[in-house]
Amino acid sequence: MDDLFAPSDVSWTPVSPKLATLRRLSAAIFAGLAAIVALVVLGLTLGWGYGVLAVVLIALAFGWAWVLIGRNQRSWKYAEREDELLVSHGIMFRELVVVPYGRMQFVDVTAGPLERAYGLATVELHTATPATDAKIPGLHPDEAGRLRDRLSALGQSQAWGL
Repeated sequence: MDDLFAPSDVSWTPVSPKLATLRRLSAAIFAGLAAIVALVVLGLTLGWGYGVLAVVLIALAFGWAWVLIGRNQRSWKYAEREDELLVSHGIMFRELVVVPYGRMQFVDVTAGPLERAYGLATVELHTATPATDAKIPGLHPDEAGRLRDRLSALGQSQAWGL
């Protein structure tokens, strides 16, 4: 069953471990803001005991998210084959996206403010069918640029036969 989502005949490249740190920071910011709002709103309307209970529940949810974020980051990987790019991710719900180079229409590289602060970028491949679009988060900017250029060149050279 594992060969279905991770063929053994390819060399997989993992994404940066900084992706987990970035996502954990984002989750911490969200959990902190949610805890403050819950404490104030519930504390003023229902009583401070309910506000504290909400903060404890948010903290437990954040702890669980911390574990899941690390597992999710370790599941992301990609491989370049001769005619296609493979992107695999997921622990419980695994996904393998195979994008033929000749079907790519364009390649995006994005990096938000937090991604730039952590030295990360995301490469997104677009095809005519949205179901075969693929995204690779957590790449070093140099690797994202190299991958963008390589995929664009391969896509252009293999699309001429269509």
